[in-house]
Amino acid sequence: MTDSDLTPHSEDEDGDLLVDVRGLMVHFPIKSGLLFDRTLGFVYAVDGVDLQIKKGETYGLVGESGCGKSTLGRALLQLEEPTAGEVYFDGIDLAGLEGEGLRRQRRHMQMIFQDPLGSLDPRQTVEQLLLEGMRAHGLTKGRDARGRLIELLAAVGLPAHAMSKYPHEFSGGQRQRVGIARALSVDPQLIVADEPVSALDVSVQAQVINLLEDLQDEFDLTFLVIAHDLAVVRHISDRVGVMYLGGLVEEADAHDLYAAPLHPYTRALMSAVPVPDPQVEDERDQILLVGDLPSPANPPAGCRFHTRCPWKQETKCEEERPELRTLEVDGIPETHRVACHWAEQILSGDLQPHEVEVENTEPVLVDLDLPEEQQPSPRL
Repeated sequence: MTDSDLTPHSEDEDGDLLVDVRGLMVHFPIKSGLLFDRTLGFVYAVDGVDLQIKKGETYGLVGESGCGKSTLGRALLQLEEPTAGEVYFDGIDLAGLEGEGLRRQRRHMQMIFQDPLGSLDPRQTVEQLLLEGMRAHGLTKGRDARGRLIELLAAVGLPAHAMSKYPHEFSGGQRQRVGIARALSVDPQLIVADEPVSALDVSVQAQVINLLEDLQDEFDLTFLVIAHDLAVVRHISDRVGVMYLGGLVEEADAHDLYAAPLHPYTRALMSAVPVPDPQVEDERDQILLVGDLPSPANPPAGCRFHTRCPWKQETKCEEERPELRTLEVDGIPETHRVACHWAEQILSGDLQPHEVEVENTEPVLVDLDLPEEQQPSPRL
């Protein structure tokens, strides 16, 4: 496949839309059997996500562990094969690429991994790690490769003599800087940063976050930052998406989201962030979610959050899955979208929180060889 075979696709009038995800699903089959594998069900890691990221912005993706945010980031880069949906990068349908065409396109999309040590080959020096990607994409031909490496290391705050060292000779923060330099080595447009500071000491986290901001300005980068730390996301993001059990439940500009969270799940996340003022901390409302996150192999029908929601109602919540929508409410911008049937009533105070009964959300495995009427019933 040649570059001329790539068909651009974009409905963004200004031409500044870099990533366009539509109806993305990633379902992992649950297998059983030694000789003949039988599919007993699926893990619905990502289950219908629409997401757009503009050039030059930082999109923060937050949610509990197990909500599918890392799988979404990997599927965006085609590191996980989507079950359904479309992923367009700069107008090009990535699902239509394979082999050499996909390999060339991946130069423009790079990833920073959560574990800086596990993501670096311990048998390669920093110089070998950085040159590997450049050689794979033909970026060492006709240019001063060593000079380029020195520039990259300087950009991430490492000395030139670091090129001769191995990953184990660095601290955690320095290793993450090497991982960032490796991502930058092929001149990407988009970087997916999957929990880039969660494995680092608190004293180092701010340094790495500030470094990413500086590099974005210097190299004209677009970021998708995946994290569970709301303070990190608030500091670095232009827009924020909140993910719960495979889907987005709220999306807004960072300032608007933190100023007025609309979804009950987002409110619970915000209330869990400690406030450095004892009096304010004691007086503010706190939402304590009961029960565990339901199994992604057996997600609840209707609204995925209804099993833990203090504002759950008898109608709609258990039967109809809400879509991301804007609210026609004064003070709430059109860019602020929420997937909740009762967002207006919750915001106005017409609906008050109530006690939540813990429900059994154990996964139910099915035998796809059996007819539907003989399958076990979900226990919710």
